Amino acid sequence: MERETQFIGQSAAFQDAVERASLAASLDRPVLVIGERGTGKELIAERLHRLSTRWDRPYVIMNCAAMPETLIESELFGHEAGAFTGATRTRAGRFEEADGGTLFLDELATMSMGAQERLLRAVEYGEVTRVGSSRPIRVDVRIVAATNEHLPALVDDNRFRADLLDRLSFEVITLPPLRAREGDIEVLATYFGQRMATVLGWEEWPGFGPRALAAMEGHDWPGNVRELRNVIERAIYRWADPEKPVDAVSFDPFASPWQPVSRKAAAKAEAVTAPASDVAPAAPPSGPVSDLRAAVDGYERQILADTMARCRFNQKVAAEALGLSYDQIRHALKKHGLNQ
Repeated sequence: MERETQFIGQSAAFQDAVERASLAASLDRPVLVIGERGTGKELIAERLHRLSTRWDRPYVIMNCAAMPETLIESELFGHEAGAFTGATRTRAGRFEEADGGTLFLDELATMSMGAQERLLRAVEYGEVTRVGSSRPIRVDVRIVAATNEHLPALVDDNRFRADLLDRLSFEVITLPPLRAREGDIEVLATYFGQRMATVLGWEEWPGFGPRALAAMEGHDWPGNVRELRNVIERAIYRWADPEKPVDAVSFDPFASPWQPVSRKAAAKAEAVTAPASDVAPAAPPSGPVSDLRAAVDGYERQILADTMARCRFNQKVAAEALGLSYDQIRHALKKHGLNQ
């Protein structure tokens, strides 16, 4: 299951984003890549480098969220020996490592204001100064940065420098979430499914059954393509008959009737004082009904809330009590705002 850098998708929204990245690649200007988690920001960043005139020069990746605030400036700009406790030798930073090439800054929005100020100088003047040194070093680096945050809103909240945003936003490529990529779910599912079937040694790829396809099309995919890949690979390896179409998918790997109860759910359960057998079922609305849909929705919500309370907020048990599948009760709880 080696890392793949190719793009899979046929939707117009996705193809437009890839085309914009291809167009911007040849320009030696900074690019911001915006998108939810799992939408492929890293792949777009790599495409920007591989299609640029710097393709044969260093491509350096730094995850800003993985660096403690006290070390991020040292990682970016390097440090001199003795600059701080533990700095036993001089070390070049990521800017120097990427000299002549591309520096990809992932999770840009997590960078501290102090680091942003020094990054601004590096972008504007092409100079970096190692921590503990007063001598600037010239560097030639193209910046590509990614985030899942709306940076203008962070500027309004004084959490991101407006001048740095101005320098980095020559081009902004916003990747569409999977739920907005019409027709791509089945394409991606088939691609990941065929790969996993090959890994497991299946002789042929049987495809997906209608129930599995319907479930995938109805899912919101908060984790986008990364989540889809996990769901597909898990479904393939759990499927018992390689000759029949895969027709069962599990979106939540933690779903279990024996899963630990969270503190929040336990507190709710303790608030239910009556035994389950003593709790009366929800009563239908009485009197004249002027809006049938609203009345039915209200009755359904009341049934769900009462059943969840009786089942100590265990979705698996509540689904069995109502004769629903786990995915059906999750959808119903989300519809009525009860999935807390």
